[in-house]
Amino acid sequence: MKLVDTHCHLDNNRYSEDLEEILDTVQKKMEFCVNIGCDLESSKRSIELAENNSNIYATVGIHPIDILEFSEETKIKIEELASNKKVVAIGEIGLDYYHMSAPKELQILGFEKQLEIAKKLNKPVVIHSRDAISDTVEILNRYKEIKGVIHCYSGSLETAKTLIDRFYIGISGTVTFKNAKKLIEVVKEIPLERIVIETDSPYLAPEPFRGKRNQPDYVEYVAKKIAEIKGIEMEQVIRVTTENAKKLYNI
Repeated sequence: MKLVDTHCHLDNNRYSEDLEEILDTVQKKMEFCVNIGCDLESSKRSIELAENNSNIYATVGIHPIDILEFSEETKIKIEELASNKKVVAIGEIGLDYYHMSAPKELQILGFEKQLEIAKKLNKPVVIHSRDAISDTVEILNRYKEIKGVIHCYSGSLETAKTLIDRFYIGISGTVTFKNAKKLIEVVKEIPLERIVIETDSPYLAPEPFRGKRNQPDYVEYVAKKIAEIKGIEMEQVIRVTTENAKKLYNI
């Protein structure tokens, strides 16, 4: 069994010069990758990538940083895009109180409307939550039927424990950083069966590539760190997290 990258952005222009090479590496080395939509255009590009590559899947959604573009018309378009057979989730959706490109009220409204789409279509969600975990959890608790993943998890162990009945915890290259004490505690205490691994490429490259462009096959470094933290074999991390990713996205 091979590794999976549950969250990447290969449609990003930082891959404009060598995308084919990256896709070839994915084809040879990985089980599959999920390319994540952040707005209408990136959602369309994600679908195009997925349609042209057998082991790439797509998600569609409006990121909280781009939520000002959300409207009833956008909602209809997201629903239409989500009907594509290679679209496995609604996302990346959620709240971002760090960048605050839109007021909290607008972010919450856009988040809730996209959760309604996921509920209607019976799709999992990919949740972005930055400096907003308390509001994120409060909203998700009102949508008991919705499942998914908390992408690039940065909350506490206590909060993670309240989420894992319905949500997987997405662990990225940040777990390899020297200041990752809180995240390391989460990885140590949360069952491996509730963890998925991701890169968030081209962002958040793990050590020893920190500060450089990230790429999907670097999930290997995340898996190695998880194995080290939990004191288990790398093969077990690969097997379980890949099965988790398949369950998460119904693949």
